[in-house]
Amino acid sequence: MKSDVSRRKVLKGSGAALLAAPAAGAGIPGPRMEGPGTPKICLEMGSGGVAAGAFTDAGIRRLRQLGVNYALTVGPPIPWREADIRARIDQLKAGGITLYNMMIGGYPKTLYGRPGRDEEIDKVRQSLRAAGKAGLAVVEHNFYAHRAVEGYYGAKGRAGSGYTGFDYERMKNLPPLEQEGVHSLEEMWANITYFLKAVIPVAEEAGVRMALHPNDPPAPVSRGSGQIMGTLAGWKKLIGIVNSPANGITFDCGVTREMGEDPVEVCRYFASRDRINHVHFRNVRVEKPYEKYEEVFIDEGQVDMFGVMKELVRNKYTRTIYPEHPRAIDYDLEHPAFHTVYPGGGGYAAYAFNVGYAKAMQQAALASV
Repeated sequence: MKSDVSRRKVLKGSGAALLAAPAAGAGIPGPRMEGPGTPKICLEMGSGGVAAGAFTDAGIRRLRQLGVNYALTVGPPIPWREADIRARIDQLKAGGITLYNMMIGGYPKTLYGRPGRDEEIDKVRQSLRAAGKAGLAVVEHNFYAHRAVEGYYGAKGRAGSGYTGFDYERMKNLPPLEQEGVHSLEEMWANITYFLKAVIPVAEEAGVRMALHPNDPPAPVSRGSGQIMGTLAGWKKLIGIVNSPANGITFDCGVTREMGEDPVEVCRYFASRDRINHVHFRNVRVEKPYEKYEEVFIDEGQVDMFGVMKELVRNKYTRTIYPEHPRAIDYDLEHPAFHTVYPGGGGYAAYAFNVGYAKAMQQAALASV
C-alpha cells in the first residue's frame, strides 16, 4: 500500500513538472528563412558548364528544386540593351527566379589604357543605364591584365574526388602574351581609376551597384603584369577611388584565405562599410599564401564559413551569395553532358551539396545573430 502511495506521488510530481516545463523546442528559434532583409543564395545560369545550364524551364526547375530563388549570369556583348536584359529578367521571374547580377566585359582597350577606351567606356555607361532601367541590381566586373589560370591543375581530394590546385611555380616564368603586353601595377591602377571615375557616377544614377572581383588566383605577377586586386591593400584602395556604395567588391572568402588573410575580419571591414556587392562562398587549404593552395569542399579547409556568414548577417548584408567552385564527384563525372570549368571541378550534384551547406549556414546565422 505504501509503495502505491509513493508511486502516485512520483507520477503526480512528474506530471506537474511536465506541465510547468516548456513544450519541446519552445524557446529555440525556428528556421529563419531567406527574405528581403537577409543574404540570398544564388547560382549561375547560362552555358552548360554552370549550375543550371541554359535559360530554360528545366534550368529554372534545377534552381528552384534546390530552394534557390536568385540567379546570376554573364551578360551579352556591350552595349547592353534594356529590352534584352528585361527579357532575361522576365523569363526567369515567370519561373520564380530573380536575376540579380550580370557580369560585364569586353573592353580590353580600357584594361590596357589604349586608344579607343573612351568608346568602350561609353558602351559600359550605356549598359549600366540599361541595367538600371530593366531592374538589375548588380553588375559584376573584372580588371585583370592577365588571369593566372596557367597555374591551375587537378588534384585528388577525399575519396578520390577532385580539387582545384594552384601553384605559382607552374606559370611564374611564362612570357607576356602579345595581345596583352606588360602592364605595371601603377599602370593598372591608373587604368582602373580612369574607368571607375567615368562609370560609377552613371551606376549611382541608374541605381546599380558594381562589384569588382579580386584577382583570382592572386599571383604576385601574372605574365609580367601587376595584379591590382591581388592584395588586401589593393581591395581597400579600390573602394577609395570613388567613395560610393556603387563602387564595391565581390567578396570572395576563398581568395581572402589564398592571400593569407582572415576572411571573417576582411568580411567585417568591407561589410561594415557597405562595400560588399556580391559574395563568393567557398573554401580553400593554403600551403603558401598567394602562390600554392587547393580549393577544397566547402565543409573543409581553412575558412571559417559560419563565421563569414554570421558577419554578413550581423552587418545586414542583403545581396547575393554564390556557393561556387563545386568539387568533382563521381556522379557528375559520370554524367554524359558534364564538362568542368576548372580542373578538379564538379557540376550540378556538387552544386547541390554547396547550396545545402550554404543554406544551413545562412539559417543558423540568422537564428544566432
